[in-house]
This record gives sequence, C-alpha cells and structure tokens, in this order.
Amino acid sequence: MKILFLSTFEKAGGAARSAHRLYLQLNKLGLDCRMLVQYKQSTDQSVSGPESWLTKKIGMLRPYLDGLPLLLYRSRLSPPWSLAWLPNSVSSVVQSFSPDIIHLHGIGHGFLSLASIVRLSKPLVWTLHDSWAFTGGCHLPGNCTRYINSCGRCPQLKMRHESDLSRWGWQRKASYWSKLDLTFIAPSQWIADCAQASSLLNSFPIDFIPNGIDNNHFSPAARRDARDTLNLPQDAIVILYGASSFMRDENKGFAYLESALTALDSNISKKKLMLLLFGDNHFPKHELAGIPVRSLGLIASENLLLSVYRAADLFVLPSLQENLPNTLMEAMACGVPCVAFEVGGVGDLIKHKGNGFLVKAADAGALARGINWMLADGDRRTELSRQSRRTIETNFAIDRIAELHMAEYEKILSR
Repeated sequence: MKILFLSTFEKAGGAARSAHRLYLQLNKLGLDCRMLVQYKQSTDQSVSGPESWLTKKIGMLRPYLDGLPLLLYRSRLSPPWSLAWLPNSVSSVVQSFSPDIIHLHGIGHGFLSLASIVRLSKPLVWTLHDSWAFTGGCHLPGNCTRYINSCGRCPQLKMRHESDLSRWGWQRKASYWSKLDLTFIAPSQWIADCAQASSLLNSFPIDFIPNGIDNNHFSPAARRDARDTLNLPQDAIVILYGASSFMRDENKGFAYLESALTALDSNISKKKLMLLLFGDNHFPKHELAGIPVRSLGLIASENLLLSVYRAADLFVLPSLQENLPNTLMEAMACGVPCVAFEVGGVGDLIKHKGNGFLVKAADAGALARGINWMLADGDRRTELSRQSRRTIETNFAIDRIAELHMAEYEKILSR
C-alpha cells in the first residue's frame, strides 16, 4: 500500500506536527508512506518539496498571491483565510508517486487549488485539522455557523450582503467536492459534529480518529534537570503557556490568561510563581500581573520543547477555539496537568478534576479559579500529572492511532 501525504508544512504548526508524527509511525509499521509539502524542513528523502532557491521563493510567495482577492475587504478581521484559486502543478507531481491513497492534511497557504484537488484522481482521505474544508474560506469560524447553509455575509470579512468572497468560496467547493471520492477523518468529536452539520460535507463519510503523539518521546522526566537546562529557579511554581504568535492571534486567548493571573487569590505569593512562555518572539515584559516572566520565543528544537514541558508545574490553554490541540497533548504526555477553556476537542483530552481542570470559555474569572485550584495543592497536581499521562498512553499513543489509520486505508481500498 502506497500512501502520499499532502501538507503545506512538513513540521511547523499543529496540523503539520500531527501529520508528520503519523507519517513516521506508518513507515515504522511497514507502509510506503511519503510526504509532498510546500515548505520542506528536513533532509528526509521521503519528504518532497521545493529544492532550488527559485522554487523555495515561489513557495514563499504563494500564500500572498492566493490572498490577493482579500485586499478588496480592507476592514476584514485577521483570522487565517485560504481561497485556493492559484494554479499549481501538484497533481502532475503526485502522478509520479503513483499512490494508492492520497491523505490531505493542512493544505492552505496557496499550496493546492480546488481544481488541482479534483485532478488528483485517487481516493482521498482528508484529516480535518481545522474547519476550512466546510467553510467559504476561513480556517477558524469562531461563533459563526453560516457554513451550515452556504456562507455569505461573512462576519470575518465584515460584509452585510450575501454575495461576498465567502459565498464564492462555498459555491466553488460545492461544485468541486461533488466530483471527489472523499473520506474525512475528524480528530475531535467537536469537528466531526461541525462537519456533519455543514452543507458541504454532510453527504461524505466522516470517521472519528484522534491525532496521536509519540508518548515514548514526549514523556515525564526529572523536573530539576529540565530547569537546569533552561536556567529556571528550582523552587518556583512554573505556569506554562505556549502558542504560535500569541501576541497577535486573539484566538489563543493570552488576554484572558493575563486577566486570570491578575485575579489570583491574594494568599498566593506571586513572587514564588513563574510564568514561562513560548511561541512568540515579541513578548516584551519580564513581569506580568506581579509574576516573574521568562519568554523563550519560538522554539524550533523539539528537545528544547521537551525541557520546557518537563520544567512546568501546570499548563494553561485559554484558546477560544481549538480542535485537538497539540500543546495540550504534549503537556499531558509529559505529565503536566492542564487548565483550559472547554472548547472544541479540549474535552476529548481533559476530564474535569480527573486529569485537569475545564472552565467556561472566555471567562477570565473562571480561568483564575481553575489556576487557584491547581496551585492550592501539590499532591493534587501530582495525581493529576499521573492521570494526564495515563490518558495519553491509553487513548492517544501514536502506534495505536497509526493502526486505526491503516484500517481506514484498507477499508477505503476494499470499497
């Protein structure tokens, strides 16, 4: 069985990290699994992508060219959009691999056009890492449910009439998707429900298979050693928060974290705490709400990322919309108990007061109460740590998830 993964990025970003872990595990299980990407980040010969200076530059330009029609909407909001109209030659490259199945992952940023997806001419599996497959163009619809019908009057574009760019995107997808042999995989029950409710995907098979994680690699280890590596104080209680570009991306909820830290119980000595941040190179402060801050910026090394998780006492995820967040899985695999807004697929991972703490979305006061509850009892954190690790081992280990994907591929080929 020959499987070809298509992913804009090889490793960067949550969708790509999930896809890359699955790709590695499938190869370990003996499948001939390869990747075709727009941004190659390794020397792996099974991963194909632009090699020359010119093709790499063209790849870097594609997101901007694909987004040119958005310039007509000058007052639009900033969440990511992909229009997928820009012509490309991906389908001819795919033919040279002669795969039995093509597995689509994150394919925005001008990587694939809708027309090129139709030209792939193979059975397609598509993992719904976000909502883009069933919207008119946005990747994160927030509270908007206009994708249930036909988009239009898009709140992110700030349009008051139906015939906008989102309606055009929806109509193009409706036309192209009807020509495809498609099976969708939903990593969370939340996105499975959204896809089933959507007008674009409700006639396709949608199977629930969560993302997996290498829990042999992401694993607990001595906190003291991790703190020595990062030059962190051994006696501090370290609160960890990490998200890509969290200073600019409102969905990552950093403002709620700041408000929650301000509202912590007065009997908690903030000088004994430390806020450890990663994912954004532009955080300017050394103290937040009276708590010392250490910001590590964007982390490219997975070994360094391991030390970051292992150094933490708890992890906070105040995102407003998530599917099955990688940072949450990674933290829990390393035995770090988590406090998070109950959104998207977060509830698939955290069981309230069983292995972490769930709070109502967009409620900074509730987030503060969750952090207080976690800080109040070290023995409680230790037990939550064990339960967090057990959850990952039982339900999200990458070897088990890869076997579920193999069964899915076999089912599709037998049809």
